[in-house]
Amino acid sequence: MQLSLWTNEMIAILVISSLFLALVTYLITRVIHTRKITLLSAHNNQLEATNQQQLAEIQRLQSMLDESHQQLHQFDLDLSRAEQQLQTAATTEKRLEASLATASERQQALQSLADESRAQHHRFEKDFESSQTKLRSTEQYLVEIKQSLNEKQAAYEAQQQRYQQLSSEHTELKTTLEKREEHFKEQMQQLTESKQALTKEFENIANKIFEEKGKTFTDTSKSSIDVLLKPFREQIEGFQKRINEVHDSSLRGNSHLNAEIKKVLDIGLKMSSEANNLTSALKGDSQQRGAWGEAQLRRTLEMSGLVEDAHFEVQTAFKDADGKQKQTDYLIKLPDKKHIIIDSKVSLNAYDRAVSADSEEAYQLSMAEHIKAVRRHIDDLASKDYTNVIGMRSPSFVLMFMPIEPAYIEALKNNKDLFEYGYKKGIVLVSHTTLIPILRTVSNLWMMERSNAEAREISEKAGDIYNQVAIVAERLQRLGNTLGTVSNQYNQVIKGLAGKQGLYGKVDRFSQLSTKVSKSLPQLETVERDYETEPLTMIIEAIEEDDSTAIAFTESEPMLSDDEKND
Repeated sequence: MQLSLWTNEMIAILVISSLFLALVTYLITRVIHTRKITLLSAHNNQLEATNQQQLAEIQRLQSMLDESHQQLHQFDLDLSRAEQQLQTAATTEKRLEASLATASERQQALQSLADESRAQHHRFEKDFESSQTKLRSTEQYLVEIKQSLNEKQAAYEAQQQRYQQLSSEHTELKTTLEKREEHFKEQMQQLTESKQALTKEFENIANKIFEEKGKTFTDTSKSSIDVLLKPFREQIEGFQKRINEVHDSSLRGNSHLNAEIKKVLDIGLKMSSEANNLTSALKGDSQQRGAWGEAQLRRTLEMSGLVEDAHFEVQTAFKDADGKQKQTDYLIKLPDKKHIIIDSKVSLNAYDRAVSADSEEAYQLSMAEHIKAVRRHIDDLASKDYTNVIGMRSPSFVLMFMPIEPAYIEALKNNKDLFEYGYKKGIVLVSHTTLIPILRTVSNLWMMERSNAEAREISEKAGDIYNQVAIVAERLQRLGNTLGTVSNQYNQVIKGLAGKQGLYGKVDRFSQLSTKVSKSLPQLETVERDYETEPLTMIIEAIEEDDSTAIAFTESEPMLSDDEKND
């Protein structure tokens, strides 16, 4: 815009210089014409006395001179009008300079506002980076806790699987050992019976042989008996060797089985100890159980897209009408400085006994204790009366978060009136799955609030900028019209002076008639009106388009009423 203003000022200076040059040229021409007329009159008198033939030519020149005087008079009138227009242009230039100064002041104000906005944006970026750093450290801590818990859970599950596997192997080995012992006993019994039968048979054969051939045995007969008994002896030795091998293998199997059984017992004892430690950590220490519940609630808030300090606060302290201090677990921020309170409550002991119950009666008794524990949490939370503390703009209820989903489901399933009991006291029972939609709605409300604020800011600034640019464009348009008028008047004077029928053509012959002519008439040209108004038009159209877009965006995104935000 400043370049365009400087261009217009240069054009105005050129026009003024051209008009001044034309005026000087006119005065010089007039003096020259006067001198030439005097010389021509004297010369004409001499020529009348000496040469009557040139009278007609002199009369023609006289008529041309009269016509030149008329054109000079018209030129004087045109020059007066040009001077008036020049004064008008000078006045317009002063107004434009004043407008330019005003625009410069506004630009400086806008620049200072922009600097302040950049500084504020820089502060916001630092605060955001600090919050991001704090959030990352918190996330890292939670990830480490979650990783440690997952590792313990995985180790517990692995040990449980290993225990089950070893128990199964122990059962299989015990069954195999029993089968082997039975088979070994059967083999021993069969061998004993075979040995007794063979011994008895050998005794019978020997007695029979001795009775029949006792007196006639020779050395050859004895050898024959040895040959006859040798296969039976070898078979008996083979049976004895096999019995020894089976006995040794049985002893080695029993030793390996005893080692495996001892290993299984050691792993089972270790797993039982770790499981007891994990269970006691959640059931015995109420502070640790509460910290675990708050960590689960924080994880749910972050999963829903909420950011600490911006969308929720932890352990916020308030005072009631009596001056007593009260502290909330988590305070959810809503647009228009409204709040939702969430408190985490963990009920585990009675629920754990209900899950571990061996009979239906024990289950019902433990579940009744679990429901009573939930009711006590409801009564304790309702007695704090968070909704009436000073500075709290909360609905008439508080969300009680139960991080153990099965405990939440079983309590509502076994007592249909539990939810209504809490609602009447201003306490709404929620779990992870029911809290997520509520928190996602809060996140969407913040996104809509941010969009509405940006739309309002764009609409306000767009209107001011558009009005300022429109004022400058109107002034530029008036300046262009003034320059156009001056250019047209100048072109008309040039055409009257240097055109085909102008004064130049009529006095051109004077240079041929007089020997004292030492100068030539300058070449005068008309000024073409060729101003670059297209960039200005493009700027105005772009501004109008942006302004209409901002207005359309504002109309398409209506502001939420307080009732809609509460809903």
